[in-house]
This record gives sequence, structure tokens and C-alpha cells, in this order.
Amino acid sequence: MLLIAEEPLETFSGCTLVDTTWADGDSFPVKLKNGRQITFRLYGADCIEWHVKDETLARRLRAQRRYFGIGGGETSQSMAKAQSFGKKAAERTRELLVKPFSAHTAFTDARGGGNSHRVYAFITTADGKDLASVLVAEGLARAFGIVRRLPDGSAADEYREKLRDMELVAAGEKKGIWASTDWERLSADRAAERAETAELASFLKPQLPPEGVNPNTAPIEELESLPGIGNVLAQRMIEERHVAPFEAPQDLKRVKGVSAKLIESLAPSLRFKSKPTTPP
Repeated sequence: MLLIAEEPLETFSGCTLVDTTWADGDSFPVKLKNGRQITFRLYGADCIEWHVKDETLARRLRAQRRYFGIGGGETSQSMAKAQSFGKKAAERTRELLVKPFSAHTAFTDARGGGNSHRVYAFITTADGKDLASVLVAEGLARAFGIVRRLPDGSAADEYREKLRDMELVAAGEKKGIWASTDWERLSADRAAERAETAELASFLKPQLPPEGVNPNTAPIEELESLPGIGNVLAQRMIEERHVAPFEAPQDLKRVKGVSAKLIESLAPSLRFKSKPTTPP
């Protein structure tokens, strides 16, 4: 069996949380022992948006409200209730990181917002717990987003399924956000979100770059411009390229959900090496 070396994680112990007004439960600035400051985004967990200042974040908050099926009367009321859980998640993260903790990162780009550039990380609390797992288990986050092999060597898929199981238990026990779920509206809410997402994706799908898409370096938005590639497959491509780079179209077979037929349609739009720079 061929063993592929995954991009290694670096571990930084003795990290401290930087106090800010904009941090969320899953995205926050951290100071390393050497004084360097980095904004980390958790692998595998997605907390509800707390600081909603533009239409993009409002749409994201709505999607999160629908995922959890949060009720509460009028739409504005249910959105406000959802947002309040974003605040609770941020407060819980601050509680869990009050003592120095460890961060494990390969400095993978997490597409930062207006505050700063972000990179993905696993966070281990002072008492040895995985922060994302705690937030999901307490019903303050959903199991959602990019994952990778853990610092202890556990597989990415195993971690993803573990988080999903934790989410299911939290929902069944009505913990955190799940205590406000309107189970009669949950299915309709999620269906509405899927329909609107598909409609917008069809309308807003970005144009393919004329030089083609490099699946090893392209941001998620560029990957989504490829025919037949939506957000889920784009995330899986990003996860897989950190295990090993794609050398040719057939390497995309490693991505779960990418068929031989899809690879055939993608091939003309892919490139695997940067174009050489023309000398002046």
C-alpha cells in the first residue's frame, strides 16, 4: 500500500487568547509564546455568526439558523435568537481558553474576513480537550467544514464522523442551540436553504480563469468554478491536496464523490504547474 506523507502540523504550546471585540467561537486571534499573533479558524466546527455587519454574513447567519431549525416567531426574532447563540459560543471559547493552550496548524489558508488573515488549526485546551469537539458536544457548533488528519494521527474521515456523532447526541439531548430547535420546521428550513443555495450558485458561479484552474493552489471559489464542482467537493479537494498534491487529472479519483466521468469533463479546465514567467 502506498503511504502518502501529509503536510505536517506544527504544534505551539503556551498559546494565549487575544482579547478582541470581533472574535467568534470558531475564529479568534492567538498569541504564541514568541509574541507572534495569528488568527486561527477551527477545523471541523462551525459556530453561529455573532458579528453580522454585511449581507454576506447575514446570509450565513440565515443558513445557520435554518440548519438548526431555530424558531421564535417572526424571522427577525429567530435570526436574533440564532445570533445570540453565536455570542454564547464566543463566550464559551473564552472560558475554555482562559488558561494557556496548544495550537496545531499547517498554516492552511482559511480565507479570513475583514479583520485579518486566518489559518486552520486544531486547538487543545489546558486540560487536553479538543476545542471543536467540546463546542459541538455542548450544542454550540455544528460539525461542518474542512478537516484533516489530527495531531495524534487519527484520520480526517474518522474525526469528521466523530464530530457528526457528537452533534447527533447534542441534538437528541437538546443541548445548547438544539434546545431552541423547532423540529416541525427543521426539514422545511433546510430544504429552503438548499434550494436558495443552488439557485444562487447557478447564477453566481464564477467564470473559469482562461489559463485554467490549478487544483493544488486555487482558492475554494475558483475550484467551485469548475464544471460539476460545488462547495462540498471543493472542500474535499482542498482537504485531499494537503495529503498529497494532484499531479494529473486522474489523481482526483482520491476525492470522494469525484467520478471518472467528472474527471473527464474537468480535465480540459485543469492545470498542474504554474505558467513560467516571461522574462522582461
